[in-house]
Amino acid sequence: MDSGWSALVIDDDPGIRQSVRLCLEADQARVVPVGTLPGALEILEHARFDVVFLDLWLGSESGLAAVPEILRRQPGVGIVVITAYASYETAVEAIKRGAVDYLPKPFTPEQVRHAARRVVSAHLLKQQVVELQDRVSETDAESCFETRSPRYRTFLETAERAAASDCTILLSGESGTGKNVLARRIRSQSKRKDRPFVTVLCPMLSGELLTSALFGHRKGAFTGAVTDALGKVDEAEGGTLFLDEVSELTPDAQARLLRFLNDQTYERLGETKERKADVRIIAASNRPLDQAVAAGRFREDLFFRLNVVNLLSPPLRERREDILHLVNHYLSFFGRRQGRDRLTLSPGAEQSVQDYRWPGNLRELRNAVERAAILAQSSVLSSDDLAVPPSLGEERKPPSRSPALGDPIALDDIEREHIARVVAHADSFESAAKALGIDASTLQRKRKRYGLA
Repeated sequence: MDSGWSALVIDDDPGIRQSVRLCLEADQARVVPVGTLPGALEILEHARFDVVFLDLWLGSESGLAAVPEILRRQPGVGIVVITAYASYETAVEAIKRGAVDYLPKPFTPEQVRHAARRVVSAHLLKQQVVELQDRVSETDAESCFETRSPRYRTFLETAERAAASDCTILLSGESGTGKNVLARRIRSQSKRKDRPFVTVLCPMLSGELLTSALFGHRKGAFTGAVTDALGKVDEAEGGTLFLDEVSELTPDAQARLLRFLNDQTYERLGETKERKADVRIIAASNRPLDQAVAAGRFREDLFFRLNVVNLLSPPLRERREDILHLVNHYLSFFGRRQGRDRLTLSPGAEQSVQDYRWPGNLRELRNAVERAAILAQSSVLSSDDLAVPPSLGEERKPPSRSPALGDPIALDDIEREHIARVVAHADSFESAAKALGIDASTLQRKRKRYGLA
């Protein structure tokens, strides 16, 4: 049983509260007992729970009537109704109102633990399904951490040591170096490996929408907020929150994140109630955050709070020992996917992929191999199949020139170069999108398409 789960026990009988608490604590749960419904609803406003044990009658108050109110405060929480007046009708009514199980009195310690285990296991399974759906496109092709590079090996060893602690981690490095995959690897090596992993792509949202995505909101907090909504911090309770491209956080979101990092407390937009959450933060940035601080775009105090452990992911050109191994890994994966199990590189292509600088790093390499696996007519891939310049030897290569208007090249190449330059020189992701005349989400999609994100 996962040791990071929590339970709220709502019963007006002190003996029942004590016995259920002892049963669940024997399963390593964090248990909060409470004797009244108003007290329980107040606690639910401030703390997140995996399961709620709810007495059918609390004095003169109906526990069944409180089920919708509990779910409104914490959507998805598993409610187990307990009562001495068990009947088929009350069981059906409890399930109709949103409870997930029914426990008649008197009950044994094992029955209590079994009910809790079923709820928590079902919740974890649902989280894992959602996470697997999010990772469909990631696949095994992304997760190659075998290395022949001393530098990258040292980097991975440092990341593993950081993962074992519960500290905040900042992943830095160029686009395409695998920071999002590394964040998942860190989570898998941490004590939170069986808890949620929730990602926030910061450039995709702006203003109140970003703050709401992180911390949630109350109905009416802003235009379009037609219902209460949980935030990503709520979803990540007990687990890991990954902030991708954290340099694009809005000033309001930066201030709220700083507060959360300081004391693990936050408020939803549109309310003043303080909430607590147990969440580990991993942040990633393609841009040096110290430069964003110097330019006044990022809070210095937030930078210091994020920069507890800074892991700088090496670009592919600085781990050339791994290039051929990575190409063969991708060839094997995409060859199987395309039903072409015998794909190999020609000697010229082998030399070309090792000589090329791979400015798009792992993402560019992966995309090149996938494209070749789909389009190449021969099972022996050439430099042309990979769209990599034939090897001329590093010392004899002519200086590279970026695509220019009027060159005999595809429009996609012009667009890719233009987007790369505008983003590189813009003060923020939003200003880059504005300069290009598109919205931030469209810019992000284009960057992914061209291997720039």
